Amino acid sequence: MTAGETQTQTQTQTQTDTATATGTEADRFHERLKAFEGRPAATAGRAKDAVNEPMIRHWCEAMGDTSPAYTGPDAIAPPTMLQAWTMGGLSGHTDRSSAYDELLALLDGAGCTSVVATDCEQEYLRPLRPGDTVTFDAVIESVSPRKTTKLGTGHFVTTRMDVRANGAPAGTHRFRILKYAPAAPRGPRPAAPLRPRPVINRDNQGFWDGVRDHKLLIQRCTACATLRFPWLPGCNACSSPDWDTVEASGAGTVFSYVVMHHPPFPAFDPPYAVALVELAEGVRMTSNITGVPYDKVRIGLPVQLEFLRVDDTLELPVFRGEAG
Repeated sequence: MTAGETQTQTQTQTQTDTATATGTEADRFHERLKAFEGRPAATAGRAKDAVNEPMIRHWCEAMGDTSPAYTGPDAIAPPTMLQAWTMGGLSGHTDRSSAYDELLALLDGAGCTSVVATDCEQEYLRPLRPGDTVTFDAVIESVSPRKTTKLGTGHFVTTRMDVRANGAPAGTHRFRILKYAPAAPRGPRPAAPLRPRPVINRDNQGFWDGVRDHKLLIQRCTACATLRFPWLPGCNACSSPDWDTVEASGAGTVFSYVVMHHPPFPAFDPPYAVALVELAEGVRMTSNITGVPYDKVRIGLPVQLEFLRVDDTLELPVFRGEAG
């Protein structure tokens, strides 16, 4: 065997030994994490409010769900609200156990300092009705081995919440997060791609003509005077195909919003806020919020229309937040 072959063999063996040691270390750490499986995350939790009609109404308005099952004397709550009744809000729940916090602290100490919610699963056993008292128990159901994703390397943590209504089982909610160490950027950042182009057709051509002229135009039915947005070929109130337009004042408030962290889309730089803005005229439209940090956007925030040129050939209506 030559000296070169010996050196190559030594390097290969060193790499193998390093990988084995790293794998063993990861296995030992995972065993520490698995020790939390089965431990309670919350015990004898109690919803801060009983199932109630105002919350159901707000939920249905936000979702655009007009099912008659959610109104009237025999109303039930939308099944997907199962988790909503158990949320602790900004003040949290006093019945939360220390095990979940200890698990997250252990992951933080291993460098998994970032977190993203990945998915949830729900099972429904009985409908919830206004007046029901909601209680729950939660358990740390599983902690995955180390996983490598585009976001980074970490562990998936799944909690299972068993929900009861007036003491009787009502459903199960599983919630999964990824606690991870962010991946280091690789190489120089590529040039930003162009924003997607809007699809312009005969039904919305007038809207984009208005944007070109720095006007935000709202359709108005000439038969019943109902305003509508987004643009449609006919009135959704009286079905008339005839319409004209009114120019929006540009004033509005944030009706709802979400902060986009993941997945990344070409030409967008997360995190950024996307809001459902309620215009002074009463219609709502989705757009970006500018002028304030993404984490300062709040429901009710006053906003004002402006036009943002994103590249040489595209200008978009957005809304600038008015910082308090």
